[in-house]
Amino acid sequence: MDSKEKQLTFRLAFAVTVAALGSLLFGFNIGVMNAPEQIIKDFFNETWMGRSGVEIEKATLLTLWSFTVAIFTVGGMVGSLSVGLFVNRFGRRNPMCLNNLLAVLGGAFMAMSKDASSYETLILGRFVIGLYCGLATGFVPMYLGEISPTNLRGAVGTIHQLAIVFGILISQVLGLNFIFGSENRWPILLGLAIIPAVVQALALPFCPKSPRFLLINQTKEKEAKDVLKQLRGVEDVGTEMLEMKEEHRRMTQEPKVSILQLFRHPNYRQAIIISIVLQLSQQLSGINAVFYYSTGIFSKAGVDQAEYATIGAGVVNAAFTIVSLFLVERLGRRLLHLVGLGGMAVCTVIMTLSLHFMTKAPAVSYLAIIAFFGFVAFFEIGPGPIPWFIVAELFSQGPRPAAVAVAGCSNWTSNFLVAMLFPFAQELMGPFVFLIFTVLLIFFTIFTYFRVPETKGRTFDDIASEFRVKAGMKPEAAENIQLNTDSSV
Repeated sequence: MDSKEKQLTFRLAFAVTVAALGSLLFGFNIGVMNAPEQIIKDFFNETWMGRSGVEIEKATLLTLWSFTVAIFTVGGMVGSLSVGLFVNRFGRRNPMCLNNLLAVLGGAFMAMSKDASSYETLILGRFVIGLYCGLATGFVPMYLGEISPTNLRGAVGTIHQLAIVFGILISQVLGLNFIFGSENRWPILLGLAIIPAVVQALALPFCPKSPRFLLINQTKEKEAKDVLKQLRGVEDVGTEMLEMKEEHRRMTQEPKVSILQLFRHPNYRQAIIISIVLQLSQQLSGINAVFYYSTGIFSKAGVDQAEYATIGAGVVNAAFTIVSLFLVERLGRRLLHLVGLGGMAVCTVIMTLSLHFMTKAPAVSYLAIIAFFGFVAFFEIGPGPIPWFIVAELFSQGPRPAAVAVAGCSNWTSNFLVAMLFPFAQELMGPFVFLIFTVLLIFFTIFTYFRVPETKGRTFDDIASEFRVKAGMKPEAAENIQLNTDSSV
């Protein structure tokens, strides 16, 4: 008999660590442009002057810088939508390995941009590394979910977000002026993306393939069983094999699911709407906007070197992601997401009032700092990690690749919109801009309470069956699903 509570084995821990390098690289490239912003702008100006003989206009420089930052999210959108093309054909592990070619290429472009006196090369590198990150945000959570035992799936899934925040923190530290954030060393900072990519590419061949893909997609029962034994550290994996065989039986009755069918078929429609809203709750929570405001908050509070306070926020980020890792299998995904969203909503109100009265009572700025750190902490308890891995839990093996692609694209698109629109909203509304996020957070809290199911301790097939029943299909009828195949992902 299988033991009910499976343990974290060395083989599983190794695979999780290697896969999470992709998430680490994603986080690194989110934060790497912040510290050397002014130095890179100076590089743009010098390059422009070298070509035209005149200084770049302020508006043109701002547009060029914004485009350089935003092109990363455009690459992410394209990459995330392409996830299904790779995982359906090549599995989960192998595409992760090949994806590192994009990271090496993007890192090389960015590293050589200064010597080449070409900001176009830097922009191209940011786009290519964005492609890598878009694919990684689909590959990594899917792989982690499929190699994990049910009782550890949430904790292992949280590793994805933990690696992201550690990547951001590493970029903040290495971006300090006396390390790599100087005029001469910033290309090295951007090129450091190559290192984790090379390490992951070398280590992934020693990681197991997804046993679910081997059995359910490729019908390689013996190979899937051998991989499960390695991952679980036990010989008897019969119960898990039976669960996967049942999912395979259902999948044989369903054709490959396209993105269009996720929205058209009632069995998947509710789950894909939940997946999209959860991704929106992460990016439209205001987390990026709050970090945008952080330097001003710290400066007005009398912090001499605001960059160190921002690093402190990164430490809080990482610490509360670890808290979430230990709580997610105890309290569940739904409760942590509700607590995170509700806490963030309260913090946005406090920040709004603090920032408004800061000029009249400077001491209020310390309240804004407390609210800022609280906001970051609540984000990492729920909205930070949970949307990434719960999408893979809401779908069975057949529709999962298409669902992950749609959810990932929703995340990247909302990220892009916040990055582009927030500065204009801030200019128009000042500190009251956070009230927009308060309203959104309240909406996401209500949606989560009424629509998001708890997935803790449940098999993939059990969760998918719940949506089939909610769609109005009797359990026995759900076994005979037939879909029209208009197109495939």
